[in-house]
Amino acid sequence: MDLREVFATNLRRLRHAKGLSQDDLAYEAEVSRSYLSQLEKAAFYASLKIVEKVARALDVEPAELLRSPLRGGRSITKKG
Repeated sequence: MDLREVFATNLRRLRHAKGLSQDDLAYEAEVSRSYLSQLEKAAFYASLKIVEKVARALDVEPAELLRSPLRGGRSITKKG
Protein backbone atom coordinates (compact mmCIF):
# COMPACT_ATOMS: atom_id res chain seq x y z
CA MET A 1 0.00 0.00 0.00
CA ASP A 2 1.54 3.30 -1.05
CA LEU A 3 1.24 6.50 0.95
CA ARG A 4 -1.58 7.81 -1.24
CA GLU A 5 -3.64 4.68 -0.41
CA VAL A 6 -2.74 4.94 3.28
CA PHE A 7 -3.96 8.54 3.31
CA ALA A 8 -7.18 7.60 1.48
CA THR A 9 -7.92 4.72 3.87
CA ASN A 10 -7.29 6.83 6.96
CA LEU A 11 -9.28 9.74 5.58
CA ARG A 12 -12.36 7.55 5.00
CA ARG A 13 -11.96 5.80 8.36
CA LEU A 14 -11.62 9.03 10.33
CA ARG A 15 -14.41 10.78 8.45
CA HIS A 16 -16.77 7.88 9.14
CA ALA A 17 -15.67 7.72 12.79
CA LYS A 18 -16.56 11.41 13.18
CA GLY A 19 -19.93 10.83 11.49
CA LEU A 20 -19.20 13.38 8.76
CA SER A 21 -20.40 13.31 5.18
CA GLN A 22 -17.98 14.19 2.41
CA ASP A 23 -19.87 17.48 2.01
CA ASP A 24 -19.48 18.31 5.71
CA LEU A 25 -15.77 17.49 5.80
CA ALA A 26 -15.10 19.33 2.54
CA TYR A 27 -16.79 22.42 3.94
CA GLU A 28 -14.81 22.26 7.21
CA ALA A 29 -11.51 21.65 5.37
CA GLU A 30 -12.26 24.35 2.78
CA VAL A 31 -11.87 22.01 -0.21
CA SER A 32 -14.41 20.89 -2.79
CA ARG A 33 -16.40 17.73 -2.19
CA SER A 34 -15.27 16.45 -5.58
CA TYR A 35 -11.60 16.88 -4.61
CA LEU A 36 -12.18 15.18 -1.25
CA SER A 37 -13.88 12.28 -3.02
CA GLN A 38 -10.87 11.86 -5.31
CA LEU A 39 -8.54 11.88 -2.28
CA GLU A 40 -10.64 9.13 -0.66
CA LYS A 41 -10.36 7.07 -3.85
CA ALA A 42 -6.56 7.53 -3.86
CA ALA A 43 -6.87 9.16 -7.30
CA PHE A 44 -4.94 12.28 -6.23
CA TYR A 45 -1.89 12.92 -4.08
CA ALA A 46 -2.55 15.29 -1.18
CA SER A 47 -0.20 18.20 -0.61
CA LEU A 48 1.03 18.93 2.90
CA LYS A 49 -1.32 21.92 2.96
CA ILE A 50 -4.30 19.63 2.27
CA VAL A 51 -3.13 17.10 4.86
CA GLU A 52 -3.01 19.95 7.37
CA LYS A 53 -6.48 21.29 6.44
CA VAL A 54 -8.11 17.85 6.57
CA ALA A 55 -6.40 16.96 9.85
CA ARG A 56 -7.57 20.23 11.41
CA ALA A 57 -11.14 19.62 10.20
CA LEU A 58 -11.07 16.07 11.63
CA ASP A 59 -9.42 17.28 14.86
CA VAL A 60 -6.50 14.85 14.55
CA GLU A 61 -2.75 15.19 14.19
CA PRO A 62 -1.64 15.19 10.52
CA ALA A 63 0.46 12.08 11.21
CA GLU A 64 -2.73 10.16 11.94
CA LEU A 65 -3.69 10.51 8.28
CA LEU A 66 -0.34 9.10 7.15
CA ARG A 67 0.03 6.25 9.64
CA SER A 68 0.08 2.77 8.09
CA PRO A 69 -2.81 0.51 9.10
CA LEU A 70 -2.15 -2.17 11.65
CA ARG A 71 -2.15 -5.88 10.90
CA GLY A 72 -2.18 -8.29 13.79
CA GLY A 73 -1.34 -5.50 16.23
CA ARG A 74 1.81 -4.43 14.40
CA SER A 75 2.33 -1.54 12.03
CA ILE A 76 3.27 -2.36 8.47
CA THR A 77 6.80 -1.39 7.61
CA LYS A 78 9.13 -2.37 4.81
CA LYS A 79 12.62 -3.38 5.70
CA GLY A 80 15.24 -2.80 3.20
